[in-house]
Amino acid sequence: MREDLGKKYKLCSHKVIEHVYQNGTTTKNYPFKLISIPVDLPNNVPFQIVFAVPKRNFKKAVDRNHVKRLMREAVRKHKAILFNISTQRNIQLALFLLYTDKEILPYSAIEHKIVVLFERLEKLYLNHE
Repeated sequence: MREDLGKKYKLCSHKVIEHVYQNGTTTKNYPFKLISIPVDLPNNVPFQIVFAVPKRNFKKAVDRNHVKRLMREAVRKHKAILFNISTQRNIQLALFLLYTDKEILPYSAIEHKIVVLFERLEKLYLNHE
């Protein structure tokens, strides 16, 4: 499996994003909140994801972009967990990953917390049959 996280993994549809936010299942691991829902995506990919960092917490766009870059890198390195969920349950996931802290954590902490979040998501979808 390639370790890229290209454009096809980016969730762009406003309707799907709204549907995820309103009807999705929430999984939390401070400072992250992951909202997920199985949907039919137009592309043939196992998941699509949106990264969000509130302007209320980080006034400068540079800081918001930095946090999103760190989040994207952690997801890119550990997307195999999401592939596992998708292939075993034969579903496509729409994901909304929200950063809620007011300070930027180091990359190692962000990576660890995202892995824990994905493992919780895996338990939710694979043990909930």
